[in-house]
Amino acid sequence: MHPDEIGRSYDALASSFQEQMRDSTYGVAAFERAFQFVEHRGHALDVGCGSSARLIDLLVAKGFEIEGIDVSEKMIELVREQRPGISFHHADICTWPLPRKYDFIAAWDSIWHLSLAEQEPVMRKLCAGLNNGGVFLFTTAGLDEPTEKSDSNMGVPVHYGVLGIPRLLALLSELNCIVRHLEYDQYPEKHLVVILQKN
Repeated sequence: MHPDEIGRSYDALASSFQEQMRDSTYGVAAFERAFQFVEHRGHALDVGCGSSARLIDLLVAKGFEIEGIDVSEKMIELVREQRPGISFHHADICTWPLPRKYDFIAAWDSIWHLSLAEQEPVMRKLCAGLNNGGVFLFTTAGLDEPTEKSDSNMGVPVHYGVLGIPRLLALLSELNCIVRHLEYDQYPEKHLVVILQKN
C-alpha cells in the first residue's frame, strides 16, 4: 500500500483513536525508559503522532520542543485543534525532508506501516536526523526475517513491513547507532520496542 492509502485508512480511525487513546498509558513505560538515555532535551520529532496528543504531552513535559508528523490528514487536523502551539505536519515520512536534527525521535507503531522497500531508507533518514547522543524510540515486529503483509484487522486496510531483527541490528550498527534496549513488551505477541542512541 502507498503511504497515502495508509493515511486514508487512518483518517477513518482518527476520531475513535482520539477517544480511545486520550488517557491510555500504552507506550508510556517505553518512553520513560528511552528518556533515561537522553543527553540533551532540545528538539523532538514524533513520527506518526496520531490524534490524541498524549505522547506529545509527555514529550512537552520532559522539556522538548516538539514537532509531529502524520500521513493521516484527519489525525493532524484533530491534534492541531488540541495543541495549536505545536508544529504538526501532514506529510509522508518517506518524502518529507527533515528540517533539522533532533535529540529525540519517536515512531511508536507508525513506521512499521511502510513497505519493506521503504523500511531501510526511512531508518537511514531518521538515524541521520539524530544529533550525536540523540535517542530514537520505535516499534516493529520482532520477526527473524524481512516480511511484509496487508490486512484489515483494524477494520480498514493497512500494510506492515519489517526488516527482521538480524538485518535491523546490522543496519543500526552500520549507521553508528547503539541499541540501548530491545524488548518484546507484549510477549508472546511479537511487538518489539527498540531504543537506540546515535554514537
